[in-house]
Amino acid sequence: MKGVYLRTEYLENPIGIDKVKPRFYWNCEKGTTQTAYQVYARFEDNTQAWNSGKTASSQMTHITYDGSPLKSRDTVFWKVKLWDQNGREGEWSEEVSFELGILPQDDWQAKWISGNYTPQKNVRYPVDCFSKKFTVDKVIKARLYVTACGIYEGRLNGKHIGNYVHAPGHTDYRKRIQYQVYDVLALLKEGENQLTFELADGWYRGSVGAWGFVNFYGNQTKLLAQLELTYADGKTTSICSNRSFAWSNDGPIRFADTKDGEKVDANMVPSYSGNAIEMVCDIVPCASNNFSIVEKEHFKPSVRKTPSGMILLDFKQNLAGYLKFNFHAKKGQKLFLQFGEMLDVEGEFTQKNIQCVKKDKRTPLQQVMYISKEGENTYKTKYASFGFRYVLVKSEVEIKAEDFTAIAVYSDMKETAKFKCSNALLNQFFESTMWSMKGNSEDVPTDCPTRERHGWTGDAQIFFKTAGYLMDYAPFAKKFIRDMTDRQSKNGKFHQIVPEGGEDPLMRTMNGSVGWADAGVLIPYRFWKLFGDEEILRENYDAMKNYARFMMKRCGKLGFLAKPLYLKGREKKYVVNCGQSYGEWAEPSDVWKLSWKDMASPHPEESTAYTHFVMKHMVEIARVLGKGEDCKIYQRYADGTKLAYQKLVSKKGFSLDTDRQAKLVRPLYMNLLNTEQEKYAKKRLIQAMESYSWRLGTGFLSTPFILYVLAEINIDYAYRLLENEEIPGWLSMPKNGATTIWENWEGDLGDQKNAASLNHYSKGACIEWVIEEMCGIHVKGENEFIIEPKPGGTITFAKAEYQSIYGAVISGWQKKEDQIVYSIRIPSNTIADILLPNGTKQTVKSGEYEYVQNTQI
Repeated sequence: MKGVYLRTEYLENPIGIDKVKPRFYWNCEKGTTQTAYQVYARFEDNTQAWNSGKTASSQMTHITYDGSPLKSRDTVFWKVKLWDQNGREGEWSEEVSFELGILPQDDWQAKWISGNYTPQKNVRYPVDCFSKKFTVDKVIKARLYVTACGIYEGRLNGKHIGNYVHAPGHTDYRKRIQYQVYDVLALLKEGENQLTFELADGWYRGSVGAWGFVNFYGNQTKLLAQLELTYADGKTTSICSNRSFAWSNDGPIRFADTKDGEKVDANMVPSYSGNAIEMVCDIVPCASNNFSIVEKEHFKPSVRKTPSGMILLDFKQNLAGYLKFNFHAKKGQKLFLQFGEMLDVEGEFTQKNIQCVKKDKRTPLQQVMYISKEGENTYKTKYASFGFRYVLVKSEVEIKAEDFTAIAVYSDMKETAKFKCSNALLNQFFESTMWSMKGNSEDVPTDCPTRERHGWTGDAQIFFKTAGYLMDYAPFAKKFIRDMTDRQSKNGKFHQIVPEGGEDPLMRTMNGSVGWADAGVLIPYRFWKLFGDEEILRENYDAMKNYARFMMKRCGKLGFLAKPLYLKGREKKYVVNCGQSYGEWAEPSDVWKLSWKDMASPHPEESTAYTHFVMKHMVEIARVLGKGEDCKIYQRYADGTKLAYQKLVSKKGFSLDTDRQAKLVRPLYMNLLNTEQEKYAKKRLIQAMESYSWRLGTGFLSTPFILYVLAEINIDYAYRLLENEEIPGWLSMPKNGATTIWENWEGDLGDQKNAASLNHYSKGACIEWVIEEMCGIHVKGENEFIIEPKPGGTITFAKAEYQSIYGAVISGWQKKEDQIVYSIRIPSNTIADILLPNGTKQTVKSGEYEYVQNTQI
């Protein structure tokens, strides 16, 4: 037996983490059961850092380093050896490494620097350019530590440093600034070297949010850089950012904004004629412990003309990223590019679905203006990214399709799920969901890569399980949890958008809305369940507890514009009828038409339901962490809100006798009803489905629940809804050519005046059901799975593979005449409970299994 896929804090060979007791992970290859392991770790000088010795355990995740104390800049190499079920000793794994960054308690020698100018209100500035020349001889190790308030790009001797783009990523810079660490030894040369940086506005002072607010975090960008060199004789020196760095802002990039785009004059070269000024920043930079934002897939376009004769590039795939181009031109010739997701009914390029317009301001612009130099021109967008499938080209230069490449940009997460079935539209929907996740994963899980680019907590919480299946999500999710706690209010309230940025005053009143703010509890809880990581609960328990208290304080209160519910006693004490909230949000307009009252008024049904839902989760969290007294309090509120909900739905205006699917799905999924109410709600839901022709009538919050609820009533009901190709419905998107998930059910069809984003992942959350229920893959606990596939509908075969934290598990089924054949693979060092529709129950160890179920009556 051998250890494979070794990781440290969920990352492969990370550089610059800040965990002094990091945790190790591996999967097992060959053998059935790991009975013991030995971890050996060494420092760079080959001295021992830790030797666990032979440890009797099947554990292969969350193994905490327990060796010599680690300090800033330490590099540790480690490997693992395993013993199998027969006690046989395996070979050592391949060696991997991790490296600590500059820990918070250590001082940075570098100074924050900025361009030598005083920013004026509402003025946008060119990109700052910094330079430092230095001489080296016989360097054996070189590390660059760098961050910025803004977006930076570094070069050493003209070569790009690292593969991180849009560094240092997006946080609330008033509270937390991430830094990166790069090994730059290979870029150094003997003698004179030149270190250069460019610094753009980025999220720091560039446009953020739907309305493109600028200077949200500050109005003066700044850079912090520290290059540490180790020589052959053991001596060290540092090249630190300070006022000795040369500066100018006369380089080629005259304007750069993450959303609006760039203006580039290729004829300009930075003069570095001035010097940087030193700045003060109160925030000590920290490690991100997360993936880099990197360039990923590349696409070539087809070129055609629109009906009006405009040149259009079509990349066939909606994505988030930017463009690279190269062509021959004369000096001064211009190339103007606009990026968008859709064409209008006439076949013309449009940005109407992604832009907000207020008076004379339109945002985002998503455009690049390029002024050519003489001869060969090559350029790649640096400081902006766009959501697009189409690019409109206005050019004084003759262009060809091969001149352009679209590059997808997102956090460097690996795909961890595969799915195929007999329904081609469902296969495409799966791929579209994957692409929408990629397009909304640039350091923050955003709603869309165009109009808002907000880290909406509601989207993130309903999509978490799907995201956790689709991609290697743990470090990315941990970073977002930290973003949420960064913004948490003193009264415990979690917010609708994190990091903060771009909210107008009206939006701020919606903070604390159930379904959105609940992400502060629901995401850590689901993280724990999927990745078996109890530490995420311990680290965030105080924040979750404070939010639970915030929810408790809303119980029994009558809020502004709230209608009296005429409840008494205990029911009145626990019902939640205060606070502005979104409610179900975005049901199809023919089911429930939104008005301003839906955001100005409390939503007692949704709010009481989610208060119960959160308290129920808090009971389990408190129990596993040994918080007995807290557990009792949460249980009291869970019971009280459930009783209040049962009374509430007996009142006029909240009756279960409704065709609004969400009002029936929610209480059934959350187990809020008594026996009689539950029986009625199930029957009434089927009536509601019939009256809506088995199309999807739920809104934002309940859409991920409905397949689970229908499957519990009758599995064929779930498949009937899933396979419906009519609008509103999941498969209507790929049926109408979508390559990502639409924000609204009509996409770019019908009334294009009201068309919304075509790249919103939230409706793709049903993929959670496809993996868990259709194919039956469930993570039960440490090294354990439940495999419980549920065939149905007209689908004749389905197969899913999930690279879990414990290894790759596969579950599939195929209908063959009067039989269903199930094919299952369980990874090494795990077990699984196999539960089949015909009543088969079996617990198995790792291996490949086939079961045949006779369907003949």
